[in-house]
Amino acid sequence: MIFFGRIKQLEKIKKEMLSDEMRMTLIYGRRRVGKSELIKQAIKESGVKSFYYECKQVTEKSNVQSMCQVISEVQNLPKLGYTNIEDLFNYVFSTAMKENIVFVLDEYPYLRENVKGLDSILQSLIDKYREKSKLKLVILGSYVDVMKSLLGHSNPLFGRVDLVIDLKQMDYYESAMFYPNLSDEDKVRIYSVFGGIPYYNRLIDDKKTVKENIIDLIASPGARLENEVSMYLSAEISKIVNANEVFEALARGFTKYSDILSQSHVSSGPTLVDVLEKLIKMEVVEKKAPINDEGNKKKMGYYICDNLSLFYYRYIFKYSSQLEIMDPDVFYEKYINPDFEEYYVPHKFEEICRQYLVRQNRSGKIEPVLEKIGKYYYDDPKTHTNGEFDVVSIDESGYVFYEVKFRKRKISKEVVDEEIQQVMNTGLNCYKYVFFSRSGFSVKETDEIRHIGLDCLYK
Repeated sequence: MIFFGRIKQLEKIKKEMLSDEMRMTLIYGRRRVGKSELIKQAIKESGVKSFYYECKQVTEKSNVQSMCQVISEVQNLPKLGYTNIEDLFNYVFSTAMKENIVFVLDEYPYLRENVKGLDSILQSLIDKYREKSKLKLVILGSYVDVMKSLLGHSNPLFGRVDLVIDLKQMDYYESAMFYPNLSDEDKVRIYSVFGGIPYYNRLIDDKKTVKENIIDLIASPGARLENEVSMYLSAEISKIVNANEVFEALARGFTKYSDILSQSHVSSGPTLVDVLEKLIKMEVVEKKAPINDEGNKKKMGYYICDNLSLFYYRYIFKYSSQLEIMDPDVFYEKYINPDFEEYYVPHKFEEICRQYLVRQNRSGKIEPVLEKIGKYYYDDPKTHTNGEFDVVSIDESGYVFYEVKFRKRKISKEVVDEEIQQVMNTGLNCYKYVFFSRSGFSVKETDEIRHIGLDCLYK
């Protein structure tokens, strides 16, 4: 299996693994985001001996027995006979006094749940062996709240962690490495559906069309990812009905708290707050405020930031009864295709363009450097309306406005003039206007007006 992306994270982890000192690394992130594969790749590239154990939701004794089996196989020894976790861990720490060893505890919260005082046991051993062991302890977990709690002042492991990685979804660019044979346009479409989760992207067949991949993986009865979203939510949220209600409202474009409450049929305000907070912690929903009024709670909005969840609730969950009795091709053309091409993908293209700007900014290719990028709230005094521009940035020279078009026709001078006039009417004073286009331009660039074609995003 080929490993893609995560270059910076890999280098950091390998540096820890190759150290001559004891080191502790903590990695957390939502399910399917690639934590285990990242560590396995780092171990492979560093060449360091490793004990890799995936913790199970079983008793301490069962986990210890399984762990003994793993360690014995790596050490080429008869099965170790330890019966409690502390004695086994002590063996591992002492063994690493003689050689560099990586000890991985994947899904650590499962083990922690069934071993009383596990954090304290590890803390004691870390302190005992800190100056004499070369062990590289790596702890992974998908329960983000539990993993973050290990870093708190009140936790015994506070101050013992040397490297912390909050692993996020890949951006559009790294995700496209999984399907290199697709056209740039289709890379946008596929990312719009499957996002930056490596597990999903490994399932993409870039010899098939976008439609075929969508049907095969999510839009047909029994598809590989048909129940992925609902299963993920059910594992984290007890009252899935409320989550479904909230997701349906968000998928239909309602972003304000009051609108979500009225549209979702959630029983009460406190219940909605609780659901939204859980979804934000799970990293499937995010709360955004305009860059020109970040402290105004009334202007904050909630958005589904996980592409597969958004696609699922916009097209699959809503029409699940029809999906069960219709031919998949007919279902796709009737319930997905028109809205997908005209509304869904163009909106997701805006997010891709934001990610492109962030990538360019981080690599030092934008001057002056961007300080903020996001939505911009405006009041139009002429029409007595208000609204938001989706992509605006600010730097030391002022505001830059970005217009993003995922259309079949080129951007013309008339379109450029119209967009600039609309911005000027709102009172937003920009020193530069940048246009992103899927199909190119029929107007020349100037110092004030810049063009970025779709091909630039994947270079």
